[in-house]
Amino acid sequence: MEERRRSKRIELDAKIMVKRLDNAAEEEIIIEIVDISKTGAGFNCRTALTIGAVYEAYLTIWTKEVIHCFIEIVRIEKKADTFAYGGIFIGMPEMDMKRIETYETIETANGNL
Repeated sequence: MEERRRSKRIELDAKIMVKRLDNAAEEEIIIEIVDISKTGAGFNCRTALTIGAVYEAYLTIWTKEVIHCFIEIVRIEKKADTFAYGGIFIGMPEMDMKRIETYETIETANGNL
């Protein structure tokens, strides 16, 4: 498969709560981050989400800081008992992108990537 990502992906053990922006329901869904970059994230979730939809998310990063962001679903793959998603960040502030880049730099320097 051809790599089409513009930014290098890194692994991050984290969970976030998401809710769909164009839905009146306040349902929150827990998802598990598989990989993350400054431009997007890959994650798993048992709930079926909609491709093209934008979800509000609160991402808890390795420093225990919370990044408020919006994720647009661009890829869905059905697995045995879950779904694998790819999403891009919409309107993420440069400062939050830099936090993710900093983690990538540290992990690369430590030889963990």
